[in-house]
Amino acid sequence: MTQLGKKLWELSTSYGTACLLLIFLFLLTLFGTLEQVDHGLYAVQKKYFESFFVVHEFAGVPLPLPGGVLCMGLLSWNLIAGGLIRIRKSRATAGVIVVHIGMLVMFAAGLVKLTASDDGYLRLYEDESSEEYVSYYLWEVAVFDADSKGEVSEFLISDEQLKLAEDDSLRLSHGLIPFELELRHFRENARPTRESSPLPLAGDWRLLELEREQEAEANIAGVYATARSATGGEQTAILWGLAESPWVVEFGDRRWGVVLRHKRYRMPFSIHLDEFTKLEHPGTDIPSEFSSEVTQRKGSEALPLLIRMNEPLRDEGLVLFQSSWGPSNAQPGDRLFSVFSVVRNPSDHWPLYSCIIIGVGLLIAFTEKLIKYVKAQNSQRAKEAGV
Repeated sequence: MTQLGKKLWELSTSYGTACLLLIFLFLLTLFGTLEQVDHGLYAVQKKYFESFFVVHEFAGVPLPLPGGVLCMGLLSWNLIAGGLIRIRKSRATAGVIVVHIGMLVMFAAGLVKLTASDDGYLRLYEDESSEEYVSYYLWEVAVFDADSKGEVSEFLISDEQLKLAEDDSLRLSHGLIPFELELRHFRENARPTRESSPLPLAGDWRLLELEREQEAEANIAGVYATARSATGGEQTAILWGLAESPWVVEFGDRRWGVVLRHKRYRMPFSIHLDEFTKLEHPGTDIPSEFSSEVTQRKGSEALPLLIRMNEPLRDEGLVLFQSSWGPSNAQPGDRLFSVFSVVRNPSDHWPLYSCIIIGVGLLIAFTEKLIKYVKAQNSQRAKEAGV
């Protein structure tokens, strides 16, 4: 190993580096929590914790910091190299090594959550069923045969593709549709208007770009769409996230629906809301508890379940939490809906495993210390007795 490589090895595996990284994580947590007041949780999470570098404005001065991903990556390496490879292997350090393994399992859970999970919500009125949940933040454009009966095949344009259409046009084609679809001027928060706007007209309408909301789920996206057939026919419209019905494209005697909507995820089972219950504090309309009696269906199997606060449904990597209800202005006797937060996280139970491993490691370490202490005390008493 070269002299430079040796220095880098010692620096990256040192206790001092671990302390410095923990200080950076503390600063990211502090600044992110303060900035969340003005910018919302989603934006702060992306800026501070899902990035490699971040520039924080501190008293008007730009302060560059390593992002959460970089800090956690370097800290993981420090634990592996310093806490597992470089550490002396002996009975005395066995507990410490096990604790480090438990911490790495916790870090791995965070990495899997970041890269392989998704979340959203499922809203159901009583006697409604669904096997899909929708994203809070991500959007997609779906194109489908508007005259098809039964289950419909869809051509989907993802949120990542839509963001490419913010400044440039995005042209797409698919075997399901006999026309080219062009998307342009995508905006994460906008509304159709007949008022003056820098964006172009689509018929009598144009998009008015709005300031992004503090809570990302309150943003309603919009995009211009143009359908062009091979024969030269062209139709243009504005797709908006709150449109009451899809845009219908007609070429010849065929019709296709085009809709901008929150991204949808398919579940390996369906949920049917049998009954929603809301209990209120006496003399008020403030809910003290709300819960949902549901039926989970997998093929021909039907399983009755109760989902309520702190008692979610966990199955096949999905977790369904009872999160809210509505409408908020419902009067006595009005039909209510139940809202479930849905998380697909392959590492859902890893933090529990991590805590168990860390607990075992601490037990080993403290037991070793206790044995040494007892032996030392016995030795001291034997010496005093001999005197």
